[in-house]
Amino acid sequence: MKRLPIAFAFLVALSLAAPHAFAQQTITLIAYGGLFQERYTKSVIEPFQAGNPGISVNYFALPTSGQMLGTLRAQKAAPQSDVAILDVTVSKAGTDDGIFVKLDDKLVPNIARLRPEARFPDVGGVGVTFDNFMIIYNSELVKTPPTSLKDLASPQFKNKVSFTGMPDLIGLSAIIVMDKAAGGSGLSGRFEKGFAEMEAVAPNILTWEPQPEIYPLIVSGQAHVGIGWNARSQFNSNLSAGKLKAVIPSEGTVFQINTINLVANTSPDRAEAAKKFINYALSAETQKRFSEDMFYAPTNADAQIESSAAERTALRQMDKVVPVDWIALAKVRDVMMDQWRRRILPLSR
Repeated sequence: MKRLPIAFAFLVALSLAAPHAFAQQTITLIAYGGLFQERYTKSVIEPFQAGNPGISVNYFALPTSGQMLGTLRAQKAAPQSDVAILDVTVSKAGTDDGIFVKLDDKLVPNIARLRPEARFPDVGGVGVTFDNFMIIYNSELVKTPPTSLKDLASPQFKNKVSFTGMPDLIGLSAIIVMDKAAGGSGLSGRFEKGFAEMEAVAPNILTWEPQPEIYPLIVSGQAHVGIGWNARSQFNSNLSAGKLKAVIPSEGTVFQINTINLVANTSPDRAEAAKKFINYALSAETQKRFSEDMFYAPTNADAQIESSAAERTALRQMDKVVPVDWIALAKVRDVMMDQWRRRILPLSR
């Protein structure tokens, strides 16, 4: 029997092995669209794929955490997504529904390096980004920069204040911080003093529903001042060459926490690839890169952010971050929304 030429034998062996050696596992990440998708793809997904050529990440974008959860509920019997990035309160609802796996540092080692604020006993996922709200203003039109949420009630800002009202977290967060600054009793008092403070601001409101969002409204001068999330505020400050400015209110701010979650009941191969991606997303190096690109504060305590970027997050003013139990708060949001409709909205009409 003739022996095959070495080169030919190698090609035959390679062709037999190829389906296994070069098979690529695709996982799907469901997360926010727009700017978040653009920056997360650049800072996290593309570097991950470059270092893990056997795994491809498909990005499925939706505008809100609620829409993501609705999609995941519809897919529960046969999940099409493997990883989800969404708000912590929605992550809790998904965990209660059995949609998310409870993550720990045995499944995802980098969880051991997270800040305490990024871990939640009854939530499947863990914090992947910290954002916080800021007072934002048009620096060309506002000559005396606002420093306090009380400044939004000033007569000079009549019909010039804009931010997204409840049920959006911006409106809810403002109530929480105002209540604490006014000596309120927080959750137990249903944030009564916070609502009283907001009653003073409401007559100055131009719109509670800025379209498409608050930042271009401020830059264009339609509104002069408002409240926005830090990450997007800093991005829009750069985009407007500093026309839009942002400052943490003297009363304080709160963290809005996005969690990264492992979807339950996917195939074992996809689940392993998904855990590898989640671990990468939580690493100090990845968190540093995304924070410097998008100005979210990192959840990994070891992430060493460049000073110029760190100063544009809440990292340097952690004493101003008001702790919030978002899980407990979710149980009374309907009651607070009723207060908002009855007490706040009529004052701005």
